[in-house]
Amino acid sequence: MFRPIHIAGAMLLAFCRVVTAQEAEMGKSIKLDPIYIQLGQQQVEAEKSGRAFTIISGEQLARSQTRYVADALRQVPGFAVSRIGSYGGQTSVRVRGAESNHLLVMIDGIEASETGNGEFDFGGLQVADIDRIEVLRGPQSAFWGSNAMAGVVNIITRGGTRDGYRISGRSEAGTDGTWLGNVLLQGGADNYDFALSGAYRQADGFNISDFGSEKDGDRNGTLNGKFKIDITPDIVLDGTLRYAVSRSDFDPEGTFGTPLQGIIIDGDDQTERRELLGAIGLTWTSLGGALTQKARISDSDTRRDYLKNSDVIAGNEGSRLLGSYQASYQLDSELLGGSSHRFTAGYEGERENFRQMPTEIDIASPWYDPTQFEEHERVVHSAIGEYRGEFLEQFYLNAAIRRDANDRFRDASTYSVAAAWQVPGMGTRLHASVGTGVTNPTFYEQFGFIPSTYRGNPDLAPEKSFGWDIGVEQKFFDERLVLDITYFRQDLTDEIITTPSADFRYMPVNQGGSSERQGIEISATLDLMNGFSAGLSYTYTDATDPDGREEVRRPKHAGSVNAAYEFFDDRARIFSELTFNGRMQDDSYRTAVARRVALDEYMLVNLGGSFKFNDRIEAYARIENLFDEEYEEVYGYNTPGRTAFVGLKGSF
Repeated sequence: MFRPIHIAGAMLLAFCRVVTAQEAEMGKSIKLDPIYIQLGQQQVEAEKSGRAFTIISGEQLARSQTRYVADALRQVPGFAVSRIGSYGGQTSVRVRGAESNHLLVMIDGIEASETGNGEFDFGGLQVADIDRIEVLRGPQSAFWGSNAMAGVVNIITRGGTRDGYRISGRSEAGTDGTWLGNVLLQGGADNYDFALSGAYRQADGFNISDFGSEKDGDRNGTLNGKFKIDITPDIVLDGTLRYAVSRSDFDPEGTFGTPLQGIIIDGDDQTERRELLGAIGLTWTSLGGALTQKARISDSDTRRDYLKNSDVIAGNEGSRLLGSYQASYQLDSELLGGSSHRFTAGYEGERENFRQMPTEIDIASPWYDPTQFEEHERVVHSAIGEYRGEFLEQFYLNAAIRRDANDRFRDASTYSVAAAWQVPGMGTRLHASVGTGVTNPTFYEQFGFIPSTYRGNPDLAPEKSFGWDIGVEQKFFDERLVLDITYFRQDLTDEIITTPSADFRYMPVNQGGSSERQGIEISATLDLMNGFSAGLSYTYTDATDPDGREEVRRPKHAGSVNAAYEFFDDRARIFSELTFNGRMQDDSYRTAVARRVALDEYMLVNLGGSFKFNDRIEAYARIENLFDEEYEEVYGYNTPGRTAFVGLKGSF
């Protein structure tokens, strides 16, 4: 179980020894451009934030040949990823022991989580057009609203360029009948830019059941476009539009009351998901740049259908329309040796809709009520205030407060405070944050309806949490080695669980007591400036229910190690990745009442390389699950064995 900890320690010792030699040889500092991260209404230089964060650049994703965002998040401290079966299968992500609907996912400033269950399905999210992924851990509701209780994954796709036109693309093939292709067009002139991209990936897959021989595959396509226009030097118009569609094969569980109950069996079942996201915004800067005003409207529409033998048997659809306005004022002062203050006030109005389609089984039920399948709507109005201060070029403070006025359940107030101190001359950054979070009941929890087995509860209250973290980041050897250690604690109250009701049907209720989550996150990066780079992450998570039981699909120990080496004038590159997932609990439905089962620990190793023929053409290859490890992320579902891929990419 503790092999990754031993590996991590050995890697860190090796880092220090090798870096010391490199320091003597090179004798100069590394100067890096500032990295910014979006904190709700404001963009902040990353090192001036007191919040725990991770930034994954598009270049990092390309170098590691990552294809799905979920696989990139496996390398992030505090994250646990669970994919049901084959490529494209429903994929949930949990942060710091929280539920998957406690993580807010934003794509180009648009909330992408489904309104029905409040979760974002990472199964089909490709990285082809992504410029960067910003990850914030800890309660972020004061900045981002509901569902940001445990953290935020903020995805920014690639934008245009104002120095002409550029087209780039790639094609890849591999085992399990896998093929991928994507193309990106970027262009613009002095006062505008745009980007258009398309990506498609298909895989025949493998059998996710232990029975039969049929393969469960996936088809996945995405179109994305965005633009920016300078109407005047002080007024900028921007917009984005994204359409994604996927169809994934899956196998159902055996019917209740039969010998195959709770067992994954072969079946010609599929799920199809269609997603449309769009937004347009206006930014106006005045008073010499001191005052910035932003107005934005966004809309998202998601439909999910369940098919059997290519016929739709069930489904649901939801939409989310959001309008926002904010004004920020920058005030600089010479007091206290120089300080900077930024005040922001904003308003958000959101309307959500949801509709569930009845099945033939529902209609035949004696409990069938057609009014339960009508469209449901809810509205929230939010007032937001934020403050950001900088003092003596070493102390940084971020704070926010938010009030949500809901029409379907209790109103909620949340706050967040974070601070960072860059200790002069020591390469040390101390950081800490404290805050509250809320997650609204999902539409399915409020209004979902399966006549014979499940009914929603419109009287649910939002889930609430209080959390804090504290950590230290230390830079060694002129920033060639960066180490960060963070302790976190977060308690959840009014957790929504499902229990039997008086009529023997299941119904969600707010649970009493507190669910406790705490742990330690460790990350380290190394760049020797001689072609060798490496990274390490480790997380210890202790997540329990109010009754003390361990939460499912949350390993106590998880981590990763990666290393890469570039040579031959940086034209050739080889890399390796090791991902460890410790022993964890899951639910089995082999009996009438769910029982806990243990999923064994596993370790996956990936290996890859690339070669640049010139500045425009590059070939690459990789092997995933090099040692053909057998493992489960979800009880009863098979996972991929050893796979290999080769590809070619270019730009013109």
